[in-house]
Amino acid sequence: MKGVSFLRLAAVSVFAAGVAFASTSHAGVAEGKKIFDSKNCGACHQMAGPAKEKTIEDQLAKKGPELWYSGSKFQKDFLKGWLKDPKPIRPMEYYSLTKKNTGNHAKLDAKSADEVAEYLMSLTSDAVKKAGITPKGGPKGRIIFEKKQGCYGCHEVTKGGNTVGGLTGPTMVGAADRLQPDWIYAYLVNPKVFKPVKDMPVYEGILTDDEIKTLAEYVSSLK
Repeated sequence: MKGVSFLRLAAVSVFAAGVAFASTSHAGVAEGKKIFDSKNCGACHQMAGPAKEKTIEDQLAKKGPELWYSGSKFQKDFLKGWLKDPKPIRPMEYYSLTKKNTGNHAKLDAKSADEVAEYLMSLTSDAVKKAGITPKGGPKGRIIFEKKQGCYGCHEVTKGGNTVGGLTGPTMVGAADRLQPDWIYAYLVNPKVFKPVKDMPVYEGILTDDEIKTLAEYVSSLK
């Protein structure tokens, strides 16, 4: 009987711990949203989906990237670290071809960064589904990225210990720690779901599905 009582007590303890964790996580989302709203972050970022832009003027009305699908796009640890010490992801200012990104994004203290990250991770898109994409380097993905599509004409990568590539798109340096692999695949298949006004090619019909998956695996492996 004592063994049964111990098991019941252990089960209750595990359940209570789970409830406490869920409550803490929910509180983090709520507090994160309060901080996000208090700093008027929505003035620069679109927070409600689906994407609404119809023209380039609509796109330029915001000074930063859309965040309404951030929980499907980013990795939580990246968001926590970036909000505490933001570094430019785009070499150039958002949608500028002439102005360098000075990296003047506001910093948050550790607690606020964690809570805002919890909030941002709660914002997801049904367009990102489990596709089983796992980070994988190798020649097949590299050939598609570098030669077949010339992706580093717009995106920076690390090659031979140096940073090379174009400046008009977000850097792919650190993509492995920043982006979720399944989001990369969803974006390559149909970027207009996330950005209707975008220079990014729609690879569906240009690459086979296997090639798109290979490319997503390669991009998600880039350090």
